[in-house]
Amino acid sequence: MKKSITPNETEELLSTLKSRFEKNMGRHNGIEWEQVNARLQTNPDKLWSLNEMEATGGEPDVVGHDKEAGEFIFYDCSPESPNGRRSFCYDQAALDSRKENKPKNSAMAAAAEMGIEILTEDQYRELQQLGNFDLKTSSWGQTPADIRKLGGAIFCDRRYNTVFMYHNGAESYYAARGFRGSLRV
Repeated sequence: MKKSITPNETEELLSTLKSRFEKNMGRHNGIEWEQVNARLQTNPDKLWSLNEMEATGGEPDVVGHDKEAGEFIFYDCSPESPNGRRSFCYDQAALDSRKENKPKNSAMAAAAEMGIEILTEDQYRELQQLGNFDLKTSSWGQTPADIRKLGGAIFCDRRYNTVFMYHNGAESYYAARGFRGSLRV
């Protein structure tokens, strides 16, 4: 699979990211676009992943800066769980366990193919401090091994002005459940 984008796609993506960055300054106080842009320019594989996040409806934006590692942290900031990443079960084992009506993919496999990681519960709660997300949808979250070993998986959403974490069978999938990702650049 091609893991790079064309110069035109790069220009279009950087324009979109810059515009979103400037419209949502509260998500990244103290971070300058020039710093982010410089880091993006030297990481074409990360540009590819951001383009995948964008193409599937994630609306990625900078939400933090790891000064020690020098990395900028992007999360999917679309109002609802990304539309192009819904109706997936949790992981490959869950997908393999379904005998009929299999979804087209699993959230964990799709995230790995995109070069991103599914948000943890803590990351999801951090995201919710930046706005109100998943008011009508829900998003799979990284599931602890002890829960997954028993057949479950977690998902999160925001209802009644409260962020909830729930559980479901990992093989389940719904039209209103997708996944949100993170990427360090």
